[in-house]
Formats: sequence, structure tokens, C-alpha cells
Amino acid sequence: MNTAATDNLAGPRAAAARYDAARVRADFPILATRVHGRPLTYLDSAASAQRPLAVLRAVEQYETRTHANVHRGVHALSQAATAAYEGARERARRFINARSVREVIYVRGTTEAINLVAQSWARPRLGIGDEILISALEHHANIVPWQMVCEQTGCTLKVAPIDRRGEVIQEEFLKLLSRRTRLVALAHVSNALGTVLPIQQMIAAAHAHGACVLIDGAQAVPHLRVDVQALGADFYAFSGHKLYGPTGIGVLYGREELLDAMPPWQGGGDMILSVSFEKTTYNELPFKFEAGTPNISGSVGLAAAMDYLEGLGIEAVAAHEQALLQRATAELERLPDLTLVGTAPHKAAVLSFTMKDVHPHDLGTILDAEGVAIRTGHHCAMPVMTFFGLPATARASFACYNTFEDIERLLAALRRARAVFA
Repeated sequence: MNTAATDNLAGPRAAAARYDAARVRADFPILATRVHGRPLTYLDSAASAQRPLAVLRAVEQYETRTHANVHRGVHALSQAATAAYEGARERARRFINARSVREVIYVRGTTEAINLVAQSWARPRLGIGDEILISALEHHANIVPWQMVCEQTGCTLKVAPIDRRGEVIQEEFLKLLSRRTRLVALAHVSNALGTVLPIQQMIAAAHAHGACVLIDGAQAVPHLRVDVQALGADFYAFSGHKLYGPTGIGVLYGREELLDAMPPWQGGGDMILSVSFEKTTYNELPFKFEAGTPNISGSVGLAAAMDYLEGLGIEAVAAHEQALLQRATAELERLPDLTLVGTAPHKAAVLSFTMKDVHPHDLGTILDAEGVAIRTGHHCAMPVMTFFGLPATARASFACYNTFEDIERLLAALRRARAVFA
């Protein structure tokens, strides 16, 4: 396994020992909030991470000093906005080690990125007899767009099964690969269970069968260093709001030769070079896929978030999160009537669980009254819930700003919930 692509989430012990979570926590003003009279314990970063002051101030600076439309203006503000917007693209390129900014497409988030590939790469190329292969761990955003392509083209969707630990069964995945497999679409990290997939090996296996590979990296980029060249991914997608950045901004990485051969997904301003009523000439990469006025402040905030995370040290954050995960796992396993769902040995800092005779939504409501914010529901992964025979789970997810005190508050709130339903 390439360590640059999928760092050992346990990380060096020295990095964890040096990590100052209290100092990091002070960078996030929202964490000083009180909920129902209690200190906020925010354990829902897998849904949306909070944003540090550095990101908030970068967006404020842009909005109050620089805002204008990009690319089309000759005045000073437009030039400054364009420089900030394209500078953020270069920052994203470095963050994932893409070869060129031509391979970095701004999108609203991972969902839009996957739909772009579905409609611009897959739909024009696939047909009856072709197959798309995904895993049973996928988020709905990496299921539904491929179902739509199958309906549109007549191709077939195949699903690699998982086991009771929440891991993709590699032998079955390999059996499903064939000369008919045109596309493999996989999560790097499961949002519902935290499972880290061995995607480098899976990408290599797919390529050996001539398939193209898309990776949903929404849950990966906050927790481990991603190098798209080392991974060999053809497409890699992620969202800013999982990465301590703004909502409504994300990135689709695609190999330049693939993007260059793909038609635009949407039409309008900025994705054109010339327009007449007879013919339109499309813009060069990456602008061919960026129709209309973009989320400029979102790109600025995303770049600031990347700066912030790398300033902390991705490896140090990963080691800290793994220390939290190990402690929380051990403590939750001791609680009566509580069952962990998803026990893969290689996980990001996500814990899904159920409590006997307590619906997860009721559990989440009681924890909220104690100031503890977790996620409850199917986590946009209904097939995962179906596999485990559950309507939903409760999910606690850890980030750079969480502390061991947060775990103690989670445990106290869970004991309170157990007492309520005893």
C-alpha cells in the first residue's frame, strides 16, 4: 500500500503526543456555543465539519475587499477576484498532487462531481453489455447517478458485497471485474461505517481489466493524505464542507486526457470560447466544465481550509483522531446494550452504533438535550443499513478539534439515555 496515498491512520505516536487539541479547538469559535445550557460536544463532522477562524476570515476578506465576477472583467476588483479564484485552484492541485490545474474542476461538491462524470463520461460511452461496478458500502451519491446511467444506456450495475465487519469482500470484488467492466466507482472511506477501502489495489485491479475508476473521496481528504497520481485514480471527487471549508464548493479531479475528450455537462457563460446561432466553440480545460458564475468565495475558503489542515499536519491530525477512535471504541464496547456497527480494522474516526430498544432518532434527541451532537439515520447509505438489518444507526464522528473530554461527555449522555429507556 502506498503510504503517500493512504497513510496509516494510526500515525506516529510522537505526532499524537505533540498534538495540542485544546489549542486547535480554540480556532473554532462555534465550539464555544452552549446547547440547552450545556457545552457543545460536536461529533457530527462526517456530515459537515466546523470551520476555523482562518477560513471564516479568508471568506470575509474576499467578500469585503475583493468580491467581483471572475475572468471577464478588466477592472481591479475582477482581476483580484480572478487571482484569488485561480490561486485556490492551484492550491487544490497541490493538495491532491494533480499534474495540472487543467485537471482540477470546481463543483458544488462530491455529488455534483459524480453526476458530472456519470453524464459526461459514462453516458456517451456505455451501452448494452457494459457494466459499472460499485461496492455495497456506497453513499447514495455514488449509487443513484450510476443507476440513472444504466436506465439511460442499458448498461448494468454490479455491486461488490461486504462482510459483517463492514469491509468489501475483495475476492468477490475481483470476481466481478471482467472485460465488460467499463467503470468502477468506490468510496475511499465509508461515510456510514468509517471503513477505509484498499483503493490503490482495487484501482490497479480495475485498470488491469481496462476499466476506468472514480473515487468518492469526501470522507477521506479530512483524515489522510491523498495523492491522486500515486493512487492512479482516473477521477477523484471531494467536498469542501467535510474539509473544514465552506458548503457549496468541491473538486473533481480527472486525468487530463479523459476530461479533454468529455463533452461539457452544462452550457452557459464561461464554458465557451465563441457562440453563434450556428455553432458554439467550447472553452479549454478546466473552464469547459464550469458554466456560469462560480462560487468564488467558496473556492477562497476551500484554499484556506487546505492551508489550515496542512498547517496542523495531516499526519498529526490522523494520529490524534485514531487515538480518539481507539478510546471511544473501547469505552462504547463496555456499555450495556450498545452494539457497534462496522468493525473493520482499518477505519477513519467514525463510530456507528445502536442501543437496544432505543430508536437512533430518540437516542440522538436525548444526546442533543445533553449538548452532544451526533448524526442519526441511514446516513444516505440505505443499502448498508439493509445489509445489517437496521433502519438506522447513531453515528459519532471525530475531527481535528475533538478531545478526550468529548468522549466522556458522549459516554455520560449515552448512560443518561440508557437510564431514560430502562
